[in-house]
Amino acid sequence: MSLFKSIATFGGFTFVSRITGFLRDMVLANMLGAGVVSDAFFVSFKLPNLFRSLFAEGAFTSAFVPIFSQKLVSEGKKKSMHFASEAISILVFFLILFVVLFELFMPYVVDVLAPGFVHDAGKMELATSLCRITFPFLLFISIVSFQAGILNSFEKFAAPAAAPIILNLVMIISGIVFVPFSATPAHGFAIGITVAGFLEVLWLGFFLRRQQVRITPYVRVQKILRNPEIKTLFKRIAPGVVGAGIYQINMVVDTILVSLVGTGAISWLYYANRLQQLPLGVVGAAISVALLPILSKQLKAGALTESAKTQDKAVEYGALLSFPAAMLMIVLAHPVINILFEHGRFTSADSQMTAYAVIAYSIGLPCYVMVKALMPNFFARGDTITPVKYSAVVFLTNLVFNLILMKPFGHVGIASATTIAAFVSLFQYFHGLKKRGFWQISGVLSYKIIKIVCCSLLMGAAVYGVEYALNDTFGNWLRFGIILKLCILGGLGVFGLATFLILAKMTHVLDIAEIYRMIKKKRGANAK
Repeated sequence: MSLFKSIATFGGFTFVSRITGFLRDMVLANMLGAGVVSDAFFVSFKLPNLFRSLFAEGAFTSAFVPIFSQKLVSEGKKKSMHFASEAISILVFFLILFVVLFELFMPYVVDVLAPGFVHDAGKMELATSLCRITFPFLLFISIVSFQAGILNSFEKFAAPAAAPIILNLVMIISGIVFVPFSATPAHGFAIGITVAGFLEVLWLGFFLRRQQVRITPYVRVQKILRNPEIKTLFKRIAPGVVGAGIYQINMVVDTILVSLVGTGAISWLYYANRLQQLPLGVVGAAISVALLPILSKQLKAGALTESAKTQDKAVEYGALLSFPAAMLMIVLAHPVINILFEHGRFTSADSQMTAYAVIAYSIGLPCYVMVKALMPNFFARGDTITPVKYSAVVFLTNLVFNLILMKPFGHVGIASATTIAAFVSLFQYFHGLKKRGFWQISGVLSYKIIKIVCCSLLMGAAVYGVEYALNDTFGNWLRFGIILKLCILGGLGVFGLATFLILAKMTHVLDIAEIYRMIKKKRGANAK
């Protein structure tokens, strides 16, 4: 499967997932608002996800997928499955211990995670209760990430990309099934999170069976740990754990600091981050997930020229999709937040505060996406140490700017610190790959990215001009009914996209003929 097709497949399903995620967040905003209950709930939602990268998508998957993909090429399916069975046995064993430990000491965990709750006994008690309900989600979602890694190695991207849709739909349904019978609406949604994790395991288990993949967990963990291949896996995981740990500490620091800003700040940052996750998840995650197994196989086969071309395309696709997306988010931040979330308990003041954070996050969005495109180059070579060093620098950068910007700018300062850290991270990856001779950006690609940035800026100015003219003619158009607002927002989005495509075609950023050939080739392959 080509990189273009892999990104398109994963990105397409991820896009559907993000749309259902927005529907989920609309339900949450309507029923929880942005206050004491919502702040406690979002702490409980973040907690398992903080460790998710540590045990799943970050350290474990980044170390496991290259080894598994290369074993498929060199040793075949049977030995690869045996290795996968041993790996999942170790993962589940340690995860169960970890979950039980945290359940026992949850009050102390919440004390550390949200010290701003300490002076409100009711808020602290609520957060602790919710965290105990949601934390088992960590076990389920880590297994899901492991299952997804195997499917991705077989170049099956659709089912893993669709899995998060289950979480979104279950949480939406929870508003009807669990919330009416729970102590608070937050308890009902918390139950839905854990139930969704279990259903995702069943979902990907079905698709693994379709690939005739049988994973047999082993009980004798001590024997598995003596296996040289498992030792190699853990040697690669160890620096990844440190790297993911630094990243997660970064997230914890953000949560700690924003809990000190005041009531509602945790919720404002959550909703802003959710909006940013649409392009980041669709583009950044799609490129990263699709690129890792492809690069691993190309490097294993010694196809260095081909792997360099693959990396070029990944960076080009990331820039082409992320810069215009970031510009639209900056220009239309307030209208989007207004239409999506300003219902029920979510006020106009909440919309404005969230929009400020969206703008701060969006400036760094292209950096996030490009880092996602460059990081697999290290992992595919078995180098998990270098990203750890980069993560440490990013952590310190984020911490310093958090402390500098939090007091004068509140939650927006925290979002801005994250963006500054993203720029530092991108510089490190460009410099590090070039220094090691793994890859360097060409003059042609640099020139193309500059043209993409210029086209995006011109598009943003055009959309801003049209919106300004609308407000000047009709007054604040966000006072209109929801249907009319949706139509206007959709029209602005289509206008922006059309403007960018025209500019990109005029500046030769986009090769329509090449895209047509890719689509035609994909259709031909599907027909066969």
